[in-house]
Amino acid sequence: MAALGIHHIALTVNDWQASRPFYLELARVLGAKPFIENRGAPHRAADGRVLIFVGAGFMFSIWEALEENRANGFKDYNVGLHHFAFRAPSRQAVDELHQAMMALGADIVDAPREYDYVPGYYAVFFRDPNGIRLEYAYLPD
Repeated sequence: MAALGIHHIALTVNDWQASRPFYLELARVLGAKPFIENRGAPHRAADGRVLIFVGAGFMFSIWEALEENRANGFKDYNVGLHHFAFRAPSRQAVDELHQAMMALGADIVDAPREYDYVPGYYAVFFRDPNGIRLEYAYLPD
């Protein structure tokens, strides 16, 4: 039985105050909207916060890290997530997201350019306020 794709990604953040506005703006640029925001997140202690976004064919969420884990920080080459890529509809969309992330003060890891993974692969890499590496990539059909 084949998967239809990735249903959603849930990211744990250590700085809720910086992450919330960052992800609200990222979601806006990606065409996603907040769906659920609350304390007492499912599967968590009563004080945990979660913010879930829904877009056209994708979902993602941010979850507040447990207090005792907040000092650990994100590391690209630790066990777990290295980075996550959202799929862009065009090269222009990649450039527009790059501009929005620069205006937000995001750490741009690699400005938009072509990569030789496959012909036409065009992407920007950036970090959220927690250091989580994100990508917005266009791949022609």
